[in-house]
Amino acid sequence: MQLHNSSERYGAVAVFLHWLVALSVIGLAIVGLWMVDLGYYSPYYRSAPFWHKSVGVTLAAVLLLRLLWRAVNRKPVHLPNHKRWETRLAGLVHALLYLLLFAIIASGYLISTAKGQPVSVYGWFEIPAWVTGIAQQADRAGAVHYWLAIGVLVLAAVHALGALKHHFIDRDDTLRRMLGMRLSHRKEN
Repeated sequence: MQLHNSSERYGAVAVFLHWLVALSVIGLAIVGLWMVDLGYYSPYYRSAPFWHKSVGVTLAAVLLLRLLWRAVNRKPVHLPNHKRWETRLAGLVHALLYLLLFAIIASGYLISTAKGQPVSVYGWFEIPAWVTGIAQQADRAGAVHYWLAIGVLVLAAVHALGALKHHFIDRDDTLRRMLGMRLSHRKEN
């Protein structure tokens, strides 16, 4: 598989970044939902948020890298059987996913820094608490964080269902192109 995208398929870098983001989002959602119910005496009370924040900051960097990679690489052309409404809906879902993910990261930052404490990233460096003192900052940002995360999971499900629809019903190469698999009916560049 080539590193860069071609007109027919996504390259190895785009495929890797896509699945890294997907797995990170799923993992962060699972850990996030689990850790909010941890009691003070749980052995994970401090470590779970530490790792959640560190991975969240890493996700922000990966998302920026992914957007940069997307900007400098051509996007594979839409398959001939894709309807106009499908391509527009896919574009809207992708844009909303990026927007919501960055908003989730920002709200997570606001939760973490509400008391003026910096965010430690793997213990390697800290992100200063630049925004503090908003009334009920942690609670408000927490509600936003939660509901945006639910929204991302719903949009990700729509995205996945669209890919499965293309694979099993339309029987086209949409999913194969993002799995890095051999294309069934197309010649590669």
